[in-house]
Amino acid sequence: MVTPLLWIVGSASLVSIISLVGIVTLAVRDELLSNILLGLVGFSAGALMGGAFLHLVPEALERAESATVFSYLILGFILFFLLERLLYWRHCHNGRCDVHIFTYLNLIGDGIHNFVDGLTIAVSFVAGIQLGIVATLAVISHEIPQELGDFGVLVYGGLSKTKALFYNLLSALTAILGALIGYFVSSYVESFAVLLVPLAAGGFVYISGSDLIPELHKELEIRKSMLSFGFFLAGILFMWVMKFIVKA
Repeated sequence: MVTPLLWIVGSASLVSIISLVGIVTLAVRDELLSNILLGLVGFSAGALMGGAFLHLVPEALERAESATVFSYLILGFILFFLLERLLYWRHCHNGRCDVHIFTYLNLIGDGIHNFVDGLTIAVSFVAGIQLGIVATLAVISHEIPQELGDFGVLVYGGLSKTKALFYNLLSALTAILGALIGYFVSSYVESFAVLLVPLAAGGFVYISGSDLIPELHKELEIRKSMLSFGFFLAGILFMWVMKFIVKA
């Protein structure tokens, strides 16, 4: 008989492997990839914004008072703002960055998000195998397009396709860490996740609004600019649709 721990580790590992969805782009010519990168950045910006306000914040509000949730959301925004400045001072010289700072922020924010996903999977399996499977499918359903968008952000930010895949996988592995911690301290996870969920939401809002959306504004050609805006709306719409699919 498969124990809940094996279900938890297996499910979290599957979620982490999905981060390699960007591997399909290795067969894509660099010229073609460069043409679709801005669209992926737009989709990721919309998905981050939609994920924060349509999923993470409502989830946190179900567990804590609104004042607490929005305080931690603001704290997350501030922390990512401070973190970006520290990374800028550390990695950029004379105002020049070989790799955009938002690539590091995206990895950190995604790592926190994946960690919370791991916690969610673990708690769900502890409550019941069937509930755990449903929770895993819900996580997978929004991870595939999000990870593809994240991959696009990392490449657009200056990483090679191989490095983008590697770092995205490292960020995704936090789901396994979250799942293990969730299993062994399941009785305390609820209060712990209450703090992390709005904190991650604040980070997502910062990355989307302060880093990715300004990148979209740099495109001067009206057709490409409107196309990237369309991808931004598609990212928000996808997260809105997922809200109803997950509930169903």
